[in-house]
Amino acid sequence: MYNTVFYIFIGIILFDFVLERTIDYLNSRLWSDELPEEVRDVYDSEKYRKSQEYKKINDKFSILTSSFNLVLILLMLFSGGFAFVDSISKNLVQNSIAITLVFFAILMFCSDVINTPFAVYDTFVIEEKFGFNKTTPKIFIMDKLKGWVLSAIIGGGLLTLFVLFYQATGKLFWIYAWIVSSAFMVFMVMFYSTLIVPIFNKQMPLEEGELKDAIKEFAQKAGFKLDNVFVIDGSKRSSKANAYFSGLGSKKRIVLFDTLINDLTTEEIVAVLAHEIGHYKKKHTLTAMIISIIQTGITLYLLSLFIGSPALSQALGAKSTSFHMGLIAFGLLYSPISAIIGLLMNAVSRKNEYEADSYTKSFNLGEQLISSLKKLSRNNLSNLTPHPAYVFFHCSHPTLLQRIQAIRMYS
Repeated sequence: MYNTVFYIFIGIILFDFVLERTIDYLNSRLWSDELPEEVRDVYDSEKYRKSQEYKKINDKFSILTSSFNLVLILLMLFSGGFAFVDSISKNLVQNSIAITLVFFAILMFCSDVINTPFAVYDTFVIEEKFGFNKTTPKIFIMDKLKGWVLSAIIGGGLLTLFVLFYQATGKLFWIYAWIVSSAFMVFMVMFYSTLIVPIFNKQMPLEEGELKDAIKEFAQKAGFKLDNVFVIDGSKRSSKANAYFSGLGSKKRIVLFDTLINDLTTEEIVAVLAHEIGHYKKKHTLTAMIISIIQTGITLYLLSLFIGSPALSQALGAKSTSFHMGLIAFGLLYSPISAIIGLLMNAVSRKNEYEADSYTKSFNLGEQLISSLKKLSRNNLSNLTPHPAYVFFHCSHPTLLQRIQAIRMYS
């Protein structure tokens, strides 16, 4: 039985790799010397050539990193690498919870260290070459260390609770794990910007002036109580710009990257702000959280059906059944379902983007939003003509061309 499971693992991993490379290949081949009329003004000829070069370099780098990770996971499976880490963990500690924590700590640390050279090359070579990188070696190292600490505290804490629930209730552990996971998700939606973001970035209230006055005026017109508009120092890592909405109720806030403020006009920033408010007004944030909670419950229930299976642990080379080996095995088996859920979530997200754009248009800010999207695409060297298959599988946003056409429809 465990041999069958083992080859199912291999089949899933290889299928996923071939599918991803096929999609990337189709996307890489969809280039044209002439852009569609609606987005032709985004790039001049030199900038368009640069965007093509940026895309090609990233495509090649993606092939390299994904191929490396494919070889790594196959080596782990064929050589019994997971079982080896399991034996190391059991030699280091005796408590079952401690064994699980040490097991995942070793895997995550080794994986991060092995992949760090790729991250360094991406940040300090590729992003640097095209003028995006603002990260210093010190910031890069500190981000790594902070990420490890957060993973240990948050991930380790949740994992400890899950193992305790499993030991106390057996297959019913998923109910208690779901309750804790749901509470944690709600907590993070409410407090992510106030607790986690400050660990990595500075957030300052938007200073008084023309922009803040324009934002207040729009918020009042939209009937949106907005007390918290913050500026984040995104420029300390990258020249790319962004904005996002977080929180619910009294904890809601809009965060603007300082690069966004530098790149866009006041009217364009208000249009971007209107788009973010549109997400809140259309209840996209709340809906996404509810969907995530339901999805987590289903996943945990399925996990409870497989976690104690000896065949799963044995397929990874383990001699005995354990929570952590079952969790790794389930993750491999669940990846196709996860991919399908990802497709559905991307489709919902693209629909939400259209709705938020439509909300912006209702305040006669459609053209200002289009102008801001064009500037952001130009500054980020975005691919303006991705393959439809790539959009379907990977994109949470419609293409720039699709958004422009939707905004201008019936105008």
